[in-house]
Amino acid sequence: MKSSTAVATHVAENTIGFFARRRLRMATVTVLSALALCWWLRARHFALRPDVVDSGVVLAVLVLLLAAYNLRKKLTFLPLGRSSTWLQAHIYMALLSVVAFAAHTHGRLPRGPIEIFLACLYLGVAGSGIVGLVITRVFPACLSTRGEEVIFERIPQFRRKLRMLAEIAVLRSVTEADKTTLSDFYTRRLSRFFSGPRNFWLHLFQSQRARRRLLAELADLDRYLNAAEGQIAAELRDLVETKDDLDYQYALQATLKGWLFVHLPLTYGLLLVAAVHVVLVHAFRGGAL
Repeated sequence: MKSSTAVATHVAENTIGFFARRRLRMATVTVLSALALCWWLRARHFALRPDVVDSGVVLAVLVLLLAAYNLRKKLTFLPLGRSSTWLQAHIYMALLSVVAFAAHTHGRLPRGPIEIFLACLYLGVAGSGIVGLVITRVFPACLSTRGEEVIFERIPQFRRKLRMLAEIAVLRSVTEADKTTLSDFYTRRLSRFFSGPRNFWLHLFQSQRARRRLLAELADLDRYLNAAEGQIAAELRDLVETKDDLDYQYALQATLKGWLFVHLPLTYGLLLVAAVHVVLVHAFRGGAL
């Protein structure tokens, strides 16, 4: 009889194998679809057919299908398949849409204000989608490496508590040691640090430069401190490290929660401007204008 560890290992290997096979299958389908699209558009071009219109139709259909993924996430009560499968299809259709976009523009910058605006919207949607794909794969693992994972909505509460503890420690340094070395340093360097989230972009790029600099400045004070102040300075160092870890959690969690507020409005804007673009194209081709 297999042990529970062996069974768990077997299940994990089968799960990894399933996802690997699914990625390979989806990637193969995407590459073949891209090659077929390029061949078909090329054939239409040599046959003096409107390949620009054809590529535009394909691109519009792909964008609509991509936008449908957000609708699928809201209709969880309907038997529309696994959300993970939809996500994989969403990713690979997005890659295919890049090929369709390049074919539609012939690899050149568009002309005209609407076309330029439409291209910028598409690039914004594609760029934010790539960023979202990367951070949703990388950030969850990073969150477990720095500090204690906390619920995002409770971070302000923990931040206020850390600030209160830091201020209490500084007041103790004045009353117990009768010196203002730590209080002056707190006013000059730590007050703003504890008042809110700091070093947002440095945390996103996994940099601890600001943390090391602040701790080094605090360590430089040791030669001016007596024994009581030294103990309080050690407490402040622990609070600085905890606060920096909390800021790290805030930066990554806020980005994970917030990138869709960029991606989705750009997507809906793209659909709206694309509709205007289609109407104008058909109006000009039909001689209405």
